[in-house]
Amino acid sequence: MARYYTAQEINGVNPITAVPFTHAGDLDEASFVRLLEDLAASGAQGTTLFGIASEFPKLNDYERDRLAQIFVSTLAGGPLYRAMSVTDHSTEQAVWRARQYAELGVDALMLLPPFFLQPSPQAIQEHIYAVLAAVNIPVMVQYAPGETGLAIPPTQLADIAARFPHAVFKIECNPPVDYTREFLASAPQASVLNGYAGLYMLQMLAAGGKGVMPGCSFTQVYVRIYRHWLAGEHALAQALHQTLLAYIQRWMGHCEYIIQVEKTILHRRGIIATDFCRRPGWTLSKDDHQQIEQFILQFAL
Repeated sequence: MARYYTAQEINGVNPITAVPFTHAGDLDEASFVRLLEDLAASGAQGTTLFGIASEFPKLNDYERDRLAQIFVSTLAGGPLYRAMSVTDHSTEQAVWRARQYAELGVDALMLLPPFFLQPSPQAIQEHIYAVLAAVNIPVMVQYAPGETGLAIPPTQLADIAARFPHAVFKIECNPPVDYTREFLASAPQASVLNGYAGLYMLQMLAAGGKGVMPGCSFTQVYVRIYRHWLAGEHALAQALHQTLLAYIQRWMGHCEYIIQVEKTILHRRGIIATDFCRRPGWTLSKDDHQQIEQFILQFAL
Protein backbone atom coordinates (compact mmCIF):
# COMPACT_ATOMS: atom_id res chain seq x y z
CA MET A 1 0.00 0.00 0.00
CA ALA A 2 1.30 3.46 -0.94
CA ARG A 3 2.29 5.74 1.92
CA TYR A 4 0.39 9.00 2.44
CA TYR A 5 2.60 11.98 3.28
CA THR A 6 1.47 14.98 5.30
CA ALA A 7 2.65 18.50 4.53
CA GLN A 8 5.00 18.35 7.54
CA GLU A 9 6.68 15.24 6.12
CA ILE A 10 7.69 17.06 2.93
CA ASN A 11 10.99 18.11 4.42
CA GLY A 12 14.73 17.44 4.42
CA VAL A 13 16.83 17.26 1.25
CA ASN A 14 14.58 17.24 -1.82
CA PRO A 15 16.66 17.68 -5.02
CA ILE A 16 15.16 18.64 -8.35
CA THR A 17 15.61 15.72 -10.75
CA ALA A 18 17.52 16.57 -13.93
CA VAL A 19 16.37 15.26 -17.32
CA PRO A 20 19.18 13.55 -19.27
CA PHE A 21 19.41 13.77 -23.05
CA THR A 22 21.44 12.01 -25.73
CA HIS A 23 24.04 13.84 -27.82
CA ALA A 24 21.25 14.37 -30.37
CA GLY A 25 19.02 16.00 -27.76
CA ASP A 26 16.56 13.11 -27.34
CA LEU A 27 15.42 11.77 -23.97
CA ASP A 28 17.88 9.29 -22.46
CA GLU A 29 15.60 7.02 -20.47
CA ALA A 30 18.36 4.66 -19.32
CA SER A 31 20.33 7.57 -17.83
CA PHE A 32 17.16 8.89 -16.22
CA VAL A 33 16.61 5.58 -14.43
CA ARG A 34 20.27 5.49 -13.26
CA LEU A 35 19.88 9.02 -11.92
CA LEU A 36 16.73 8.09 -10.01
CA GLU A 37 18.47 5.04 -8.56
CA ASP A 38 21.39 7.23 -7.45
CA LEU A 39 18.99 9.66 -5.77
CA ALA A 40 17.19 6.80 -4.01
CA ALA A 41 20.54 5.73 -2.51
CA SER A 42 21.74 9.26 -1.67
CA GLY A 43 20.16 9.61 1.77
CA ALA A 44 17.80 12.35 0.59
CA GLN A 45 14.21 12.47 1.83
CA GLY A 46 12.54 13.16 -1.53
CA THR A 47 12.98 14.36 -5.09
CA THR A 48 10.94 16.54 -7.44
CA LEU A 49 10.58 16.36 -11.22
CA PHE A 50 9.79 19.23 -13.61
CA GLY A 51 11.41 22.00 -11.60
CA ILE A 52 13.49 24.66 -13.33
CA ALA A 53 16.56 22.42 -13.00
CA SER A 54 14.63 19.74 -14.95
CA GLU A 55 14.62 22.08 -17.99
CA PHE A 56 10.84 21.74 -17.98
CA PRO A 57 10.15 24.50 -20.57
CA LYS A 58 12.20 22.51 -23.10
CA LEU A 59 10.10 19.31 -22.90
CA ASN A 60 7.18 18.38 -25.13
CA ASP A 61 3.96 16.82 -23.84
CA TYR A 62 4.88 13.26 -24.81
CA GLU A 63 8.25 13.55 -23.05
CA ARG A 64 6.64 14.99 -19.95
CA ASP A 65 4.16 12.11 -19.76
CA ARG A 66 6.84 9.48 -20.38
CA LEU A 67 9.17 10.94 -17.74
CA ALA A 68 6.33 11.12 -15.22
CA GLN A 69 5.54 7.42 -15.69
CA ILE A 70 9.19 6.37 -15.34
CA PHE A 71 9.67 8.64 -12.32
CA VAL A 72 6.73 7.22 -10.39
CA SER A 73 7.37 3.57 -11.26
CA THR A 74 11.15 3.60 -10.72
CA LEU A 75 10.88 5.19 -7.26
CA ALA A 76 7.80 3.21 -6.16
CA GLY A 77 8.30 1.59 -2.76
CA GLY A 78 11.60 3.38 -2.20
CA PRO A 79 12.76 5.75 0.54
CA LEU A 80 11.99 9.00 -1.31
CA TYR A 81 8.77 10.94 -1.46
CA ARG A 82 8.04 11.65 -5.12
CA ALA A 83 6.88 15.10 -6.19
CA MET A 84 6.13 16.57 -9.61
CA SER A 85 5.75 20.21 -10.54
CA VAL A 86 2.68 21.74 -12.16
CA THR A 87 3.91 24.58 -14.37
CA ASP A 88 0.93 25.34 -16.63
CA HIS A 89 -0.04 28.99 -17.00
CA SER A 90 -3.72 28.17 -17.52
CA THR A 91 -5.64 27.55 -14.31
CA GLU A 92 -7.85 24.96 -15.98
CA GLN A 93 -4.85 23.09 -17.36
CA ALA A 94 -2.99 23.30 -14.06
CA VAL A 95 -5.95 21.77 -12.22
CA TRP A 96 -6.19 18.99 -14.80
CA ARG A 97 -2.47 18.23 -14.57
CA ALA A 98 -2.47 18.27 -10.77
CA ARG A 99 -5.25 15.68 -10.74
CA GLN A 100 -3.48 13.58 -13.38
CA TYR A 101 -0.24 13.52 -11.40
CA ALA A 102 -2.11 12.68 -8.19
CA GLU A 103 -3.88 9.79 -9.94
CA LEU A 104 -0.54 8.61 -11.32
CA GLY A 105 0.63 8.13 -7.74
CA VAL A 106 2.94 11.00 -6.80
CA ASP A 107 3.27 11.75 -3.11
CA ALA A 108 3.27 15.53 -3.50
CA LEU A 109 3.11 18.31 -6.07
CA MET A 110 4.99 21.52 -6.62
CA LEU A 111 3.15 24.49 -8.10
CA LEU A 112 4.80 27.27 -10.08
CA PRO A 113 2.30 30.15 -10.14
CA PRO A 114 1.54 31.66 -13.57
CA PHE A 115 3.57 34.70 -14.55
CA PHE A 116 3.35 34.96 -18.37
CA LEU A 117 1.74 38.30 -19.34
CA GLN A 118 1.77 39.39 -15.69
CA PRO A 119 -1.56 38.18 -14.28
CA SER A 120 -3.09 40.18 -11.45
CA PRO A 121 -2.45 39.21 -7.80
CA GLN A 122 -6.07 38.10 -7.56
CA ALA A 123 -5.74 35.86 -10.64
CA ILE A 124 -2.56 34.31 -9.21
CA GLN A 125 -4.27 33.66 -5.88
CA GLU A 126 -7.26 32.07 -7.60
CA HIS A 127 -4.89 29.86 -9.63
CA ILE A 128 -3.10 28.67 -6.49
CA TYR A 129 -6.39 28.11 -4.65
CA ALA A 130 -7.84 26.13 -7.57
CA VAL A 131 -4.90 23.71 -7.70
CA LEU A 132 -4.80 23.26 -3.92
CA ALA A 133 -8.55 22.60 -3.87
CA ALA A 134 -8.23 20.00 -6.64
CA VAL A 135 -6.01 17.54 -4.70
CA ASN A 136 -5.50 16.37 -1.12
CA ILE A 137 -1.79 15.53 -1.32
CA PRO A 138 0.82 18.11 -0.22
CA VAL A 139 1.45 20.94 -2.69
CA MET A 140 4.66 22.98 -2.56
CA VAL A 141 3.75 26.51 -3.65
CA GLN A 142 6.87 27.87 -5.34
CA TYR A 143 7.98 31.47 -4.89
CA ALA A 144 10.84 32.23 -7.30
CA PRO A 145 10.63 35.94 -8.20
CA GLY A 146 14.11 36.05 -9.71
CA GLU A 147 13.12 33.51 -12.36
CA THR A 148 9.48 34.52 -12.86
CA GLY A 149 9.53 38.28 -12.24
CA LEU A 150 6.50 37.72 -10.00
CA ALA A 151 6.43 39.20 -6.49
CA ILE A 152 4.07 37.65 -3.93
CA PRO A 153 3.86 39.34 -0.51
CA PRO A 154 4.34 37.14 2.59
CA THR A 155 0.81 37.98 3.71
CA GLN A 156 -0.59 36.38 0.55
CA LEU A 157 1.33 33.18 1.24
CA ALA A 158 0.08 33.29 4.85
CA ASP A 159 -3.52 33.43 3.58
CA ILE A 160 -2.85 30.29 1.52
CA ALA A 161 -1.35 28.51 4.54
CA ALA A 162 -4.36 29.36 6.69
CA ARG A 163 -6.83 28.09 4.11
CA PHE A 164 -5.02 24.95 2.94
CA PRO A 165 -3.21 22.84 5.58
CA HIS A 166 -1.73 20.60 2.85
CA ALA A 167 0.20 23.54 1.36
CA VAL A 168 3.99 23.62 1.68
CA PHE A 169 6.04 26.63 0.60
CA LYS A 170 9.22 26.65 -1.48
CA ILE A 171 10.71 30.08 -0.94
CA GLU A 172 13.65 31.07 -3.14
CA CYS A 173 13.73 34.80 -3.37
CA ASN A 174 17.22 36.24 -3.00
CA PRO A 175 17.80 36.62 -0.11
CA PRO A 176 14.98 34.52 1.37
CA VAL A 177 15.60 34.70 5.13
CA ASP A 178 13.80 37.93 6.10
CA TYR A 179 10.90 37.06 3.79
CA THR A 180 10.62 33.63 5.44
CA ARG A 181 10.71 35.08 8.94
CA GLU A 182 7.93 37.53 8.04
CA PHE A 183 5.89 34.74 6.47
CA LEU A 184 6.31 32.36 9.42
CA ALA A 185 5.41 35.15 11.86
CA SER A 186 1.99 35.23 10.16
CA ALA A 187 1.79 31.47 9.51
CA PRO A 188 3.83 29.68 12.21
CA GLN A 189 2.22 26.35 11.33
CA ALA A 190 3.49 26.43 7.75
CA SER A 191 6.26 24.21 6.34
CA VAL A 192 8.96 26.00 4.34
CA LEU A 193 11.67 24.64 2.05
CA ASN A 194 14.31 26.65 0.24
CA GLY A 195 15.66 26.25 -3.27
CA TYR A 196 18.28 28.46 -4.89
CA ALA A 197 20.95 25.73 -4.81
CA GLY A 198 20.96 25.81 -1.01
CA LEU A 199 22.89 29.09 -0.88
CA TYR A 200 20.93 30.01 2.25
CA MET A 201 20.37 26.46 3.50
CA LEU A 202 21.62 26.92 7.07
CA GLN A 203 20.16 30.40 7.54
CA MET A 204 16.79 29.08 6.37
CA LEU A 205 16.91 26.10 8.74
CA ALA A 206 17.74 28.49 11.58
CA ALA A 207 14.81 30.72 10.56
CA GLY A 208 12.37 27.81 10.79
CA GLY A 209 12.68 26.19 7.37
CA LYS A 210 12.27 22.42 7.10
CA GLY A 211 14.57 21.54 4.21
CA VAL A 212 16.34 22.37 0.98
CA MET A 213 15.58 21.79 -2.72
CA PRO A 214 18.85 22.05 -4.68
CA GLY A 215 19.92 20.43 -7.93
CA CYS A 216 20.61 16.71 -7.94
CA SER A 217 24.19 16.18 -9.06
CA PHE A 218 25.81 16.37 -5.61
CA THR A 219 22.84 15.54 -3.37
CA GLN A 220 25.14 13.65 -1.00
CA VAL A 221 26.84 16.92 0.02
CA TYR A 222 23.52 18.50 1.05
CA VAL A 223 22.62 15.30 2.91
CA ARG A 224 25.87 15.53 4.91
CA ILE A 225 25.16 19.16 5.82
CA TYR A 226 21.56 18.39 6.78
CA ARG A 227 22.57 15.43 8.95
CA HIS A 228 25.13 17.55 10.79
CA TRP A 229 22.43 20.16 11.40
CA LEU A 230 19.92 17.59 12.70
CA ALA A 231 22.57 16.13 15.02
CA GLY A 232 23.25 19.57 16.49
CA GLU A 233 26.71 19.61 14.91
CA HIS A 234 26.22 23.14 13.64
CA ALA A 235 29.92 24.00 13.39
CA LEU A 236 30.51 20.98 11.13
CA ALA A 237 27.45 21.87 9.06
CA GLN A 238 28.68 25.45 8.73
CA ALA A 239 32.21 24.42 7.71
CA LEU A 240 30.97 22.05 5.03
CA HIS A 241 28.45 24.58 3.75
CA GLN A 242 31.12 27.27 3.53
CA THR A 243 33.26 24.96 1.40
CA LEU A 244 30.28 24.35 -0.89
CA LEU A 245 29.49 28.07 -1.14
CA ALA A 246 32.85 28.75 -2.82
CA TYR A 247 31.51 26.86 -5.82
CA ILE A 248 27.75 27.39 -5.90
CA GLN A 249 27.89 31.16 -5.43
CA ARG A 250 29.63 31.36 -8.78
CA TRP A 251 27.50 28.76 -10.53
CA MET A 252 24.27 30.43 -9.40
CA GLY A 253 25.17 33.51 -11.43
CA HIS A 254 22.64 32.28 -13.99
CA CYS A 255 20.11 29.44 -13.98
CA GLU A 256 21.38 27.98 -17.25
CA TYR A 257 24.94 28.08 -15.86
CA ILE A 258 24.24 25.88 -12.85
CA ILE A 259 21.94 23.59 -14.87
CA GLN A 260 24.85 22.90 -17.23
CA VAL A 261 27.31 22.50 -14.37
CA GLU A 262 25.02 20.00 -12.65
CA LYS A 263 24.62 18.01 -15.85
CA THR A 264 28.38 17.96 -16.37
CA ILE A 265 28.96 16.75 -12.80
CA LEU A 266 26.40 13.96 -13.29
CA HIS A 267 28.17 12.97 -16.51
CA ARG A 268 31.62 13.06 -14.89
CA ARG A 269 30.32 10.89 -12.05
CA GLY A 270 29.17 8.29 -14.61
CA ILE A 271 25.48 8.62 -13.76
CA ILE A 272 24.27 10.02 -17.10
CA ALA A 273 25.71 9.31 -20.53
CA THR A 274 26.07 12.91 -21.73
CA ASP A 275 25.90 16.40 -20.25
CA PHE A 276 23.74 17.72 -23.11
CA CYS A 277 21.36 20.57 -22.26
CA ARG A 278 18.75 21.68 -24.75
CA ARG A 279 19.27 25.10 -26.29
CA PRO A 280 19.33 27.91 -25.47
CA GLY A 281 21.79 26.98 -22.76
CA TRP A 282 25.23 27.79 -21.34
CA THR A 283 28.70 26.97 -22.64
CA LEU A 284 31.21 26.08 -19.94
CA SER A 285 34.73 27.47 -20.12
CA LYS A 286 37.98 25.57 -19.63
CA ASP A 287 38.17 27.12 -16.17
CA ASP A 288 34.64 25.86 -15.41
CA HIS A 289 35.65 22.30 -16.33
CA GLN A 290 38.76 22.52 -14.15
CA GLN A 291 36.69 23.78 -11.24
CA ILE A 292 34.21 20.92 -11.70
CA GLU A 293 37.04 18.38 -11.54
CA GLN A 294 38.35 20.04 -8.38
CA PHE A 295 34.84 19.99 -6.89
CA ILE A 296 34.35 16.26 -7.54
CA LEU A 297 37.71 15.46 -5.95
CA GLN A 298 37.22 17.74 -2.96
CA PHE A 299 33.82 16.27 -2.06
CA ALA A 300 34.79 12.69 -3.00
CA LEU A 301 31.85 12.27 -5.37
